[in-house]
Amino acid sequence: MTTDIKKFTFKPGLPQEFEIVGIADLYKVFTDTLTTPHRTDFYHIIWFQKGSPTHLVDFNPIKLRPNSILFLNKDTVHRFDTKGNFDGRAILFTDSFFCRTDADTKYLRSNILFNDLFSVTQLQLQKTSTLFADLFQQMENELKNSYDNYQSDILQNLLHNFLLHSERERRKQNYPEAKKGADLDFVMLFKDLLENQFRKQKLVNNYARQLSVTEKRLNQATTKILGKSPKQMIDERVMLEAKRLLVHTYQSVKEIGFDLGFDEPTNFIKYFRKHSHSTPVEFREQFILA
Repeated sequence: MTTDIKKFTFKPGLPQEFEIVGIADLYKVFTDTLTTPHRTDFYHIIWFQKGSPTHLVDFNPIKLRPNSILFLNKDTVHRFDTKGNFDGRAILFTDSFFCRTDADTKYLRSNILFNDLFSVTQLQLQKTSTLFADLFQQMENELKNSYDNYQSDILQNLLHNFLLHSERERRKQNYPEAKKGADLDFVMLFKDLLENQFRKQKLVNNYARQLSVTEKRLNQATTKILGKSPKQMIDERVMLEAKRLLVHTYQSVKEIGFDLGFDEPTNFIKYFRKHSHSTPVEFREQFILA
């Protein structure tokens, strides 16, 4: 464990905040970093081409097969398989690279690959692998060119095409489609607010007010789309962060409680026990002993 979950920013010094890296080569140099739970302020598209590793994403072990692609949103806590023996390539990029317009921002925020409401998106490639390989190769070829005023736009367009083809393919693979409409829009907006405010804001009516809807209307939307209330979503997000900090850091229970907006350690302990049927210390010990 560390004193805090290590968070990495995008590598400085590149012409744009977009990079394609070889996983095996990266693993050799940064094994300790990659196999320790960490988060980043950029997106990952990881194409596992060889091997069958288990990638840990927020306590969820994701078993991967050769020729599968994993899509990870920024700030997701994850780690690579400690056993190695796998290879592939990864696209890394930031909001500032992709979001040139409001339409770009809206697309990335609502994209099912990085914003799957039900699970972490994994894409298994079969017949379409040639198409994805070609798009990858075009991006790699463009990165080899000398930087000019056109390169960022070309790479952004190629990446956008890659994401669109990935979405199309994902929908063919038993994706639990949420019906588009006002309910889904409210859920996505609520999720964005929740991600930014869950530490300090835990009352549903404050979120509803920011969305200019009633609590009842917000509850209708989240129940219809996700089968859970806004309060449940708030509690789940707070508990996820609490578990991350308990397992991956040396912060005290008191420090974690304050970090998550609880005025008194006892309030945090009662809250945690209510939602996990164990105390923070008991939960931490379970993982230390595992």
